Amino acid sequence: MSQADQINRGRKFDQVLEGARTIFLRDGFDGASVDDIAKEAGVSKATLYSYFPDKRLMFVEVVRSQLKEQTDSAVATIDFGAAPEVVLSLAASQIVESMSCKMNEGLYRLCVSESERFPELGRAFYAAGPALVHELLMDYLRCAVERGELVIDDIDLAAYLFIELCKSELHPKLLFGICDSFSREEKERVIRGAVAMFLARYGVPT
Repeated sequence: MSQADQINRGRKFDQVLEGARTIFLRDGFDGASVDDIAKEAGVSKATLYSYFPDKRLMFVEVVRSQLKEQTDSAVATIDFGAAPEVVLSLAASQIVESMSCKMNEGLYRLCVSESERFPELGRAFYAAGPALVHELLMDYLRCAVERGELVIDDIDLAAYLFIELCKSELHPKLLFGICDSFSREEKERVIRGAVAMFLARYGVPT
């Protein structure tokens, strides 16, 4: 039985999920108690357990739903038939915004800190975030190559490289507490640089 099959959905499911998100981010995975989550969500412990048989499943669903919602929203704003510079600029902007989102950063830190004891938490974050973005990028890059807009011999690697370019400077500064936010100008600098470098490597020679 998969983890998704162990979760039951009902009328107060979203309410419970929002309460869990708040408590996990406030107290961490270990510090989050089922009592506090139920109180924050405004439900009984019985109701909470009727949806989630254990805390790890609850945390995995918090991560999955948070990242899926953001990814779906981002995809809806991009016309993947536009010129590569346009598509990649929009994709880079979405990656940078997601990376610098306080809630995502908090979930990322929790998953990394708990991944040794509970590998499924790290796997859940990776599958719902980085892996999904990588897959979507590969789909776009394949189409762009087929249209003759890009020249890429290793699409899998190219997608990873683009994501890493979008994290340049900003991600390490967030993780090590050098900065807790960035200006629009700082973000745009990284976005423009990432797209320019990617196209310099994979753009059609003129």
